Amino acid sequence: MNMIDTIERQLAQLDTDKLTRTRRIVDSPCAPRLLIDGQPVLAFCSNDYLGLAAHPAVIEALAEGARLYGAGSGASHLISGHSRAHQRLEERLAEFVGPHVESARALSFCTGYMANLAILATLGADGDGVIFSESLNHASLIDGARLAQAQVKVYPHADTVALAALLEASNATVKIVVTDSVFSMDGDLAPLAALSALCERHGAWLVIDDAHGIGVLGEHGRGALEHCDLRSPNIVYMGTLGKAAGVGGAFVAAHAKVIELMIQRARAYIYTTAAPPALAHALLASLDIIGGAEGAQRRAHLRALIGQLDEGLQLRRWRRGASSSAIQPVIIGANEAALAAAAALYEQGLWVPAIRPPTVPAGTARLRATLSAAHTHDEVARLCAALNQLERSAP
Repeated sequence: MNMIDTIERQLAQLDTDKLTRTRRIVDSPCAPRLLIDGQPVLAFCSNDYLGLAAHPAVIEALAEGARLYGAGSGASHLISGHSRAHQRLEERLAEFVGPHVESARALSFCTGYMANLAILATLGADGDGVIFSESLNHASLIDGARLAQAQVKVYPHADTVALAALLEASNATVKIVVTDSVFSMDGDLAPLAALSALCERHGAWLVIDDAHGIGVLGEHGRGALEHCDLRSPNIVYMGTLGKAAGVGGAFVAAHAKVIELMIQRARAYIYTTAAPPALAHALLASLDIIGGAEGAQRRAHLRALIGQLDEGLQLRRWRRGASSSAIQPVIIGANEAALAAAAALYEQGLWVPAIRPPTVPAGTARLRATLSAAHTHDEVARLCAALNQLERSAP
C-alpha cells in the first residue's frame, strides 16, 4: 500500500499544478465534426491536416487491404511480417521523397516515435558521436538521443549561429544534427536550408522529423524538403503517415546504405511486430491523393483557412504564435487560465485543447488549434469569433 500511496501523492500534485490530463471518447470517424458522448462537437485538435482519415477512397483501400492481407502482420519485418503491401509502400515513399534524398530508400515503421528512436540509436551508436539537438524537438527525438551512445548538445531554437559554433568546436567522428521541420507546439518552420548547409560543411548528418510537414508543404505535398528545395546526401528524413496521410505509421528515407544499416541494427525496427499490411495498402491510396490534383486543392484550401484565421484573430492580451502552418497556438501563460479557456470553448461546442508543461515551457500554457482541409470557412470564422470574445471576457 505504501507504493500506491506514493502514486496517489504524485497524482495529487499533478492535480494541484493543473497538469492532470484527461481523455474524451469519440464515437465518430476522425473529422472536424465529431460526436462525443452523444453531443456534436466542432474539433480543432486533430492532425488530420488534409482530411484524409475518413476519405472514402482511403477507407475502401483499407478494407481491400484487410481482404487481401488479413487483419495483422503476425511477426516482425525480419521474420514473416514484411508483406507485399509494405514493400510497395516503401518503394512508393522512396519515389515520393527521392528528388530530395540522394540514393533514397525508405523503411516503414509502426509509429513516428519508433522511427525516431531507430534513427538516433543507430546513427549515434558510435561512442565517439555527438548529437546536436534543437531545443524544441519532439519528445521522440529527445528520447532517441537518450538511447544513443552519443553525447548530446542542445542548441537554442532556430539558432544557426549557436549551432555553427558547436559544430566548429566538435572533434567527434560522427556528428548528427536533429530537428523538427514544423514544430508541433509552435507551428513555425526550422531554418532547414541553413541547417543543411552547415551539415554539409561539417560532415554531419541532418535528421529531419517532418511529421507536420509531409503532405502539407511543397507543391506536390512532399513536405519540408520540397518546400525548402533541399537535396543532400546528408539528410535522414522521417515522415509520419497518421497525420496528413490520414492512416498511421511512419517511414525513414535516407541513402540506401543508411537504411540497410537500420535494418541490421535498429532495435526499434528489428524487435517489434510489423504494422498491419492493410494500413500500408491504404497508404498507397493516400499517396495517390496527396500527389494528385485533389491533394493540391486540399492544400490550397488549407492555406486559405490559415490566412483567414490570421486575419480573423484580433488578440490583445493573449499571444498568437508566429505560425504560418496548420498548427495555430494561442499562448495564454498560466496552466489554470489555459484550462479555463479550453473549458469555455468546449461549452460552446468547440474543442481546442489546452497544452501545458512539460509539453511546452513553464509559463507558456496555450490553446493549440489545428486546422484541416476538412474545415469550412464558416467554421474557422466561428473559432475566431469565439477566441476573440473569450479573450476580452477572461479575467
